[in-house]
Amino acid sequence: MRGGIMAVDSLPVLSDAARALAARCEHKVNEIARSMTVRAFADLPGCADLPGCAELPADVKDGELAATARHGLRLFLRRVVHGTPAERPERGDLDRFRERAAQRAEEGLPLHLVLRGHLRGTTVLWRALREVARPGEEAALAELADVLIGIQEDIVGAVSETYLDEQSTLAAERRAERRVLLRALLDGSLPPERVPAERLGLTDGGLVLALHFPPEDAAGRHPAGAHRRPRRAQAALDRAFGTEVPALLDDTGGHAVVPGHPALPGGDDALLVPLRRVCSAGLRLAVVTAAGPADIPAAARTASEVLRVARAGGLPPGLHRLDDVLLEYHLSRRDESSDRIAALLEPIAGRQDLVETLRTYLGSRQERRSTARQLGLHPNTVDNRLARICELTGLDLAAPHGTALALAALLLRDAAG
Repeated sequence: MRGGIMAVDSLPVLSDAARALAARCEHKVNEIARSMTVRAFADLPGCADLPGCAELPADVKDGELAATARHGLRLFLRRVVHGTPAERPERGDLDRFRERAAQRAEEGLPLHLVLRGHLRGTTVLWRALREVARPGEEAALAELADVLIGIQEDIVGAVSETYLDEQSTLAAERRAERRVLLRALLDGSLPPERVPAERLGLTDGGLVLALHFPPEDAAGRHPAGAHRRPRRAQAALDRAFGTEVPALLDDTGGHAVVPGHPALPGGDDALLVPLRRVCSAGLRLAVVTAAGPADIPAAARTASEVLRVARAGGLPPGLHRLDDVLLEYHLSRRDESSDRIAALLEPIAGRQDLVETLRTYLGSRQERRSTARQLGLHPNTVDNRLARICELTGLDLAAPHGTALALAALLLRDAAG
């Protein structure tokens, strides 16, 4: 189909016998339309279980469907009985079918049932033509079959195109509404008790996720296609959890809330691997459980903080939970001693190489060889840098007390920054 015009340039030239055969159905339009309406959705597999099908109101079945059937019949008969061979259906001829297709999409009736119902109606018309055919009119019937198939190609194309467009529009509207509601819930502009949680599927709370996409790759370059990461991450989340996950994502990350309390499918890797594949190998993900809608805003704040302290504490990218960063989380809380602890690292504030060495060293649990491997350095170079840090700050990184102070200082400086 091309823009509502039939895919074929014209219908076959009809013989007078074919036109005369079709004309015998003109007085039976209402009867055939009623049969089409009855047959449209009767006994379709699975239809009885779909609210958009079995529960179609009587006025739809007896009114809209019958009127559409009559319109299609008259379109066919007008072309074959009174039309010219090269005549094409005007775009307005298909508007009725487009309108009904949009309504069925809005009602949630699956497209395959819409098309099967339509083709069943076509079968009724074909049987009506066979019933009025006389012996020796087989060739005329074959001509009408060619025309019927050509017109149905055009109508099916119009129905499918409109249905899918409407379905896409409705899905976009639902996603936009869900984003507005989720944003209102997370930023506190609407109290949790006033957010229609059922519209988000969050009446029982859910898993609150915080995601962070690194702005640069391992080589310090801005990755190509970064603007597509929100869409790709959304699709990966939907696939992983088997549902449409409400999310607020941009090219740096954001939040998502998985309805209910599902276990992470297949463990951490089953979620991390697809997200890293479509977003970045350096992706960080925090997971916090919210018991109910009222707990979601606090859970989102906690998830964001878990991400921050995981990065500030030098933990490698991956999936983080609060239990993974309990000490870092606790040490990063501010009180009257915070400024003095943060100031311990002031002597190396201008030495980013020393700061990142310290961060990586603490994040790797004081493993010098692991630190060297992550930074691409020789272990001796790491030792020299650690010695310089101790010299400038007065911290003893060989003692538990010194490493705890250094970790707290890193976390507090990061929070202040």
